[in-house]
Amino acid sequence: LSFPKKLWQLVESDEFKTIWWGHCGNCIVIDEEMFKVEVLGRTRPPRVFETESMKSFIRQLNLYGFTKMQGDFQRSAWLPEFLAEDDAFSAHRKLLLYYNPNFKRDYPHLLENCKRR
Repeated sequence: LSFPKKLWQLVESDEFKTIWWGHCGNCIVIDEEMFKVEVLGRTRPPRVFETESMKSFIRQLNLYGFTKMQGDFQRSAWLPEFLAEDDAFSAHRKLLLYYNPNFKRDYPHLLENCKRR
């Protein structure tokens, strides 16, 4: 599978709790530290991605046209619905948000346009 298709399966899966759709399904949210353990550090087959490095994973996102979204997402009105865990814990999480116009929840046909640059 291509990187975008693997990423789509990951975000859609109930198995992984460290990556999910952002507000209205227009972006993906990654809990960086936990993602490194749950996804990139996965030792049992099947491994999701070839890399164990967050830097390499982010490079792949960028190569496929994803851009990092800036802002104070801890205060965002929609964030609590995704962070049902203890507030003290979630306040210390480093969340990364990435956007790609061809990577949207409920629009898998757009993946065809997710090409490597």
